[in-house]
Amino acid sequence: MADLKAENALRDALVRLEELEERWGAARDYLKIDVRRLRHEHLTQAAADPNLWSDQDYAREVTTELGRLSSDLEAFDALRASLDDAVLLVEFSRDALTTGEADWSLLHELTDTTSNIAAQIAALETQSLFSGPYDENDAIVELHAGAGGTDAQDWTEMLLRMYIRWAERRGFAVEIDEATGGQEAGLLSATFIVKGRFAYGWLGAERGVHRLVRISPFDSQARRQTSFASFEVTPLLNDDDNDVEIDEKDLRVDTYRSSGAGGQHINKTDSAVRITHLPTNIVVSCQNERSQHQNRARALQILVAKLADRARAQRQAEMDALSGNRGDNAWGSQIRSYVQAPYQLVKDHRTDFETGNVEAVLDGDLDGFMEAELRRQRSRS
Repeated sequence: MADLKAENALRDALVRLEELEERWGAARDYLKIDVRRLRHEHLTQAAADPNLWSDQDYAREVTTELGRLSSDLEAFDALRASLDDAVLLVEFSRDALTTGEADWSLLHELTDTTSNIAAQIAALETQSLFSGPYDENDAIVELHAGAGGTDAQDWTEMLLRMYIRWAERRGFAVEIDEATGGQEAGLLSATFIVKGRFAYGWLGAERGVHRLVRISPFDSQARRQTSFASFEVTPLLNDDDNDVEIDEKDLRVDTYRSSGAGGQHINKTDSAVRITHLPTNIVVSCQNERSQHQNRARALQILVAKLADRARAQRQAEMDALSGNRGDNAWGSQIRSYVQAPYQLVKDHRTDFETGNVEAVLDGDLDGFMEAELRRQRSRS
């Protein structure tokens, strides 16, 4: 009986390993590994040029791309090595069975190895969803309270916490550039930058209106309240991506005293900066840096990104995904509902992906929702 059980375990492992080999081969194709190897060789030669740093912008571009390619190729090659190790474990397990005694330690190691390989291939499959020109960039995120009064402002602050927790889970850094407090509680708006590879690719899936249904903590009669907040995201541009020129005459710059969430200098000086681009009426603010000069520089960086985003959308209809379609921040426009009463459910209305663990989602467990939307977008392209 023990030998039969071991034979079944080995057979199951073989079936799984065959499937993983097929998925690895598919990944080699859709990730264009051979093309990447050629590109890596070219960049390696460029990086070895003693005159590389005579053009610092070009040098940074070369070294950044080379580093990312090296990391990707090393991970892919390590995956191939793990598959080869699994094949050896199969052979050793089969040899043990032929002697009449199953080696369960080998079979357990084989199971663990195939599980690890499956997780790594799944990560590669997710990475393949990031094919946009700015998907690898950092992301500028704006949250705005919508319909729902104080509850909507509280919901906006809850969303800020949710996305910060999500970023921490992925090892991304977060910088809060502006946060305007609500009249009684929460936030009217917040602007923050998420820094990490594919930050914009991931967060692009979250663009839209988010709806919360709960028993209001601000209602003396404990009635159920529906509130809304919008999520907007723009890729943070690298210097070589930027083709936007801003005329200082088109800017109105206001300074004010910082308030709300931010760094240690909040509320001490009139260092916060609000810049209005008069031709487009785009407004950006920053209050989290040490000085007015630094806040102005960061606000201009965000303004450039937003203007570039607007220009791309105007030039090419197929790049609407960069600027998104902004509906009303109220009923009928939500992409996702978070329901805490009368039942527990978070449901995405674009993909039908859902979970009953609302607290986990609010604590940053968002990958399932994001991946489902990214796959939906891929299927439509």
